Amino acid sequence: MTHRYSDSIDRRNFLKGAAAGLILLPHTDLRALGTLRNARASTVAIIRTTDRKDGVARAMALLNPTGMAGKHVVIKPNFNTAGAAPAGTANDILIQLVRELQERDAKGITLGESSGPPNTGQVMAEKGIPDMASDMGFDVVNYDEISDSDWVHFQPNGTHWPEGFHLPRHVVNADYNVSACCLKTHGSGGVFTMSMKLSVGLTPKPIRRGMHRSPDMRRMIAELNQGFTPQFIVMDGVETFVDGGPTRGTLKPGKVVVAGTDRVAVDAVGLAILKELGANDAIMGTPIFKQEQMARAVEIGLGVSGPDQIELVSDDDEGKAYTTTLKGILAQG
Repeated sequence: MTHRYSDSIDRRNFLKGAAAGLILLPHTDLRALGTLRNARASTVAIIRTTDRKDGVARAMALLNPTGMAGKHVVIKPNFNTAGAAPAGTANDILIQLVRELQERDAKGITLGESSGPPNTGQVMAEKGIPDMASDMGFDVVNYDEISDSDWVHFQPNGTHWPEGFHLPRHVVNADYNVSACCLKTHGSGGVFTMSMKLSVGLTPKPIRRGMHRSPDMRRMIAELNQGFTPQFIVMDGVETFVDGGPTRGTLKPGKVVVAGTDRVAVDAVGLAILKELGANDAIMGTPIFKQEQMARAVEIGLGVSGPDQIELVSDDDEGKAYTTTLKGILAQG
């Protein structure tokens, strides 16, 4: 039997009621579950384009990600809303991602999401996701409707989650995870929403309210990412919010698609892009690796620990010139 976790369920009661069907890790140091990459460099692709399909195809050709052949791939988009990017993941990004994964012999593909705060099923319907899935041959999971036994409960030491957090079992145990995020600011406490913030849409809606009210929200965002690892990340910066967000904000053309395998590196590059475009004071007035999401991610070994560990690559002269600009911004913090 499946359950729709309504917003009327309070966080404590949800945790108590679901506990019998969850894997509990009461004293786990989640650094052991993450990918500790801060000892080596991470490559991030910068593709200058206004065509999202073109950007995804070129980024994957440049980075040549492997490991999905014969594997089941889970895609996590940003469906805060059915509105146009950067409010939510553009369908063109998803269409090209699915094509690229199928061409690389993925055994199966599932798109999973929980929108917030709108109804997830309605958002997916408005975006035409069920029809896309039928036409292209992939599965869709609404995380608002999965069963209690399909959640994994993490209760680690040393985090800002006093009662732990939950992630979908098929994401935690996935053969291959792909994140499809947007590049934008976040006006509701997150400061920015890119690849790490995408993890919030993997939690049950009832526990998100407490996170958004917490003064430790940005640290909690980073900590969520310790429960799973994306093998590939695509970030849509063709258009960005440089203030406001996540669903409405001040729009600027970014003309870029970013891709990589390290969430911290990808978000650092995204912050450099926002600085280059001229964003709000929360972005412009804080060094990249001093942002609370970033600083906490470094503390827990989630990815790179500084700009010197990020290698920027592109596939044309315009992109290469832009990587030079971004390297300078990253070096300044």
